Amino acid sequence: MAMLEVKDLEVYYGVICALKGISFEVNQGEIVSLIGANGAGKTTMMQSIVGLIPKKNGTVVFDGHDISKTPCHKIVKMGMTQVPEGRRIFQELTVYENLMMGAYSNKNNQQFKADIEAAYARFPRLAERRNQVAGTLSGGEQQMLAMSRALMCHPRLLMLDEPSMGLSPLLVDQVFEIIKDINKDGTTILLVEQNAGKSLAISDRAYVMENGSIVLSGTGAELASSEKVKKAYLGG
Repeated sequence: MAMLEVKDLEVYYGVICALKGISFEVNQGEIVSLIGANGAGKTTMMQSIVGLIPKKNGTVVFDGHDISKTPCHKIVKMGMTQVPEGRRIFQELTVYENLMMGAYSNKNNQQFKADIEAAYARFPRLAERRNQVAGTLSGGEQQMLAMSRALMCHPRLLMLDEPSMGLSPLLVDQVFEIIKDINKDGTTILLVEQNAGKSLAISDRAYVMENGSIVLSGTGAELASSEKVKKAYLGG
């Protein structure tokens, strides 16, 4: 069963059509990747799903509910959250305060404490730096914080926009292992990523975007072995 269904999504910037009738779905329990070059429309698509960018046409259905016109904060409460491109942590707040912001919809104090401990257990580095101002963290630590903040509201669908951007190869490997672990714990993943090789390797299914359109789809393994994908995205 599809947890997320995007149907005929169109987004314009002025007279420029950024998304040209995008349709795809994410089934419960999957890791689904969208890969493509810069400017393909991946981030625009992510932001339009959660209502940060207005849609001209098309629908977004989450868990059977049409959320095309639902405010972003209500979408979060329904069980969908996003780690945006560039992390967008609260630079002047501490690690702990950032995690508190992620749990703003949770009114259960005992649950909040348990979630904080779970975040520190998943990312021990954050526990070490819980009182450190987030803007002074390394890029990898900031990515850990952004992911932990998103998980504080117990999403059923986690959307990740370019989580490996700007990280060293070692940290990139760690981030993708963490994504797999989050999925194994029961969270469905929609991953937008320029690192096609890494994303396809962990994906159940994937889509290729070019110039605001989806041009290919298949399992992660099928796209990884596609000659077109190899030449365009995998250096083959």
